[in-house]
Amino acid sequence: MHWTDTLDIAIALDEAHPDIDPTRVNFVDLRNWTLALEYFQDDPAHSGEKILEAIQMAWIEERS
Repeated sequence: MHWTDTLDIAIALDEAHPDIDPTRVNFVDLRNWTLALEYFQDDPAHSGEKILEAIQMAWIEERS
C-alpha cells in the first residue's frame, strides 16, 4: 500500500482498530497507525495533511 491507496488504508485501519471512532482520530495517530500497517510500503515523508484527511474521510465512509 501507498499513501494514495486511501480506501485500502481505510479498510485496513478499520480492521486493525475496530473500537476507534475515525471522526475523533488525530492526524499524528492516523499517520502512525498507517505506517504500522503490515502491507504499507510508502515513504513516511510523503504523507501530508491532505493525504491524512483523505484517509480519514475514507475510513469514515467505510464505517457508514
